[in-house]
Amino acid sequence: MTDTDRHQQDGRLDRIAARYATKRSVSAMSFTIEQPSTGFSWGYGDTDRPFFIASITKLYTVALIMQLRDEGAFTLDTPAADLLGPETMRGLVVHDGRDHGSAITVRHLLSHTSGVPDYFEQRGVDGGTFLEQMIAGDAASTFEDYMESVRAMRSRFVPGDAGRAQYCDTNYQLLGRIVEAVTSDGFEHRLRSRILRPLALDATWLFTPDTLDRYDEVIPPMHGSKTLRIPQRIASFPPDGAVVSTPNDQVRFLRAFMGGELFPKSYLPEMATGWKSVFSKMVPIQYGIGLMRYRTPRWQSPLTPLPEMIGHAGAFGNVLFHMPERDLYISGTVNQMRPRGLPYPIMLRLVSQIA
Repeated sequence: MTDTDRHQQDGRLDRIAARYATKRSVSAMSFTIEQPSTGFSWGYGDTDRPFFIASITKLYTVALIMQLRDEGAFTLDTPAADLLGPETMRGLVVHDGRDHGSAITVRHLLSHTSGVPDYFEQRGVDGGTFLEQMIAGDAASTFEDYMESVRAMRSRFVPGDAGRAQYCDTNYQLLGRIVEAVTSDGFEHRLRSRILRPLALDATWLFTPDTLDRYDEVIPPMHGSKTLRIPQRIASFPPDGAVVSTPNDQVRFLRAFMGGELFPKSYLPEMATGWKSVFSKMVPIQYGIGLMRYRTPRWQSPLTPLPEMIGHAGAFGNVLFHMPERDLYISGTVNQMRPRGLPYPIMLRLVSQIA
């Protein structure tokens, strides 16, 4: 690509991003795209300003789990009860009067095939959800609170039931507890020592009860026209949704994740298999082993379908994906929870302009 071609391409990307950034539903939008094979790099907005990455946090938890697996602490098929104790897993999946908690493995947790109910969006016995409570106001919760609420919920399938999967934040609460149990250390410390420091992710950190006073350093997520001020809520789910980062740091992390800097690259083909729908069949997102795959619906790109993307997304309007076929890495946020799918058309329009 000539300098002129690249300048024209950058201009197209700038114009597309600017059009979306002016929409009333978009808040403090920023994006970074890199293509290592060509040296291409582009950014929009304040790409050094931190935001809550929400469920993209799960990729950091996955990286820690794969490191510990590589060190021989467990295998993917190790029962979680062997690592956390039978009492922790008791009653999390009950069918026909039988408790299947002891059958849940690390693999089941990573792939959302455990059958454990989702504390975040699944309705509890009172008919409400944690998500609704979070939007309504701020309050702290603990791991034990989540487990207690989940034990009162209905499990939709037994662990490893063929073809069944349900996106479940509880799974990653349990994976975070596994990291702590195996390393005899806190999740936040292991995140810093094993990922953030080695990769020099200086703008990335975990939001915890000890950092509540830093909430105003981060772009606040929106729910429609409502600005959410929920520091205690976010600090309550460290391994499944509490990392703070920037688009630039996010791309650096994902390149390391996909490039074998954090755990053996030979694990990736296994992780990118067995894709299952974890939401509605109408949602073009599937899950492998610790990885989310986004496949562009044909109606959104009927003439030139875009290749698949793997990575993760977050409920605060965040995306972090790698497009292997084009060697593209893209990170972005619109800091908006409603509509949930808002960042996807922006991401698709942007990557469609890059060869």
